[in-house]
Amino acid sequence: MKPGARNLITDVPGLKVGNAQDDRVKSGTTVVLADQPAVASVEVMGGAPGSRETDLLAPDKTVQGVDALVLSGGSAFGLDAASGVADALRAAGRGFAVGDVRVPIVPSAILFDMLNGGDKDWGSNPYRALGAAALETVGEDFALGTVGAGTGATTAELKGGLGSASLVLDSGHTVGALVAVNAFGSANVPGHPHFWAAPFEVGEEFGGLGPCPEAVPLTLPKNRTLEALNAKANTTIAIVATDAVLTKPQAQRMASVAHDGMARSLVPSHTPLDGDLVFSLAIGARPLEDPASDLMLLGHAGAVCLARAISRGVHAATPMAGDTLPTWTQEWA
Repeated sequence: MKPGARNLITDVPGLKVGNAQDDRVKSGTTVVLADQPAVASVEVMGGAPGSRETDLLAPDKTVQGVDALVLSGGSAFGLDAASGVADALRAAGRGFAVGDVRVPIVPSAILFDMLNGGDKDWGSNPYRALGAAALETVGEDFALGTVGAGTGATTAELKGGLGSASLVLDSGHTVGALVAVNAFGSANVPGHPHFWAAPFEVGEEFGGLGPCPEAVPLTLPKNRTLEALNAKANTTIAIVATDAVLTKPQAQRMASVAHDGMARSLVPSHTPLDGDLVFSLAIGARPLEDPASDLMLLGHAGAVCLARAISRGVHAATPMAGDTLPTWTQEWA
């Protein structure tokens, strides 16, 4: 396996990503747009999730495809970002057909970035506009770090961020991950620049430091902000995608296995203080030759991509005025 040409989720053909953020608010939104409706599912393992339209992604529900997925900051206010995306998609003629009406299917998930030093006294909710703005910017290339849904994200010791990574399997299938890292835990070994996901790093995509040479104590990382103890102050939200032909049950299995990538790159992960969630998308361009074996490898690749994407997002974060935490570069470069 090796990364795709961009080492981004958009190496999966038929996907585009757009970001929009408000630097004053220190928050933003990320949109993943599929050229055609794609099979999707979701797996939630954190104890404090926030989401919209995830019930319809269950294997027994009628709707089979989604038009877009949205990751956003803003806690519950950020769920309105999907409304801005849905409005624009409907105007463009996209959506699930019900008679002569089109209803865009845009599931979304949010993270809590309300106590990160940004000005949250916004008057009217800005996230519908941010969702629409993010959709306008969609393309195959996009920035990582302090952009989109990762703009105001944090981890235990450092700023979080938006990350992405991809792999092309020997079968020819492509897998990619996109994540907004806002974790209670730490992506780096506490007190060290080394990332927990170092064994999965490709080249020097997040510094090339390798594993931490010192023994790792069996203790929780110390959060630098008391706000992180708020039961809704964290969440890592992600999307794993592939060009494979998958059913909804297979897509759900891929989303479930991809959570292993969080456990490999964030310590601790899936806590009662996080709303950890992974969406899966299957574009349906390349059939499975051996369903059992291929699905296993797709899940493994999704987990590896997600672990790398989490580290890339934290590594790429950039400083902003009023930050409550340093970036990895400020602390360790």
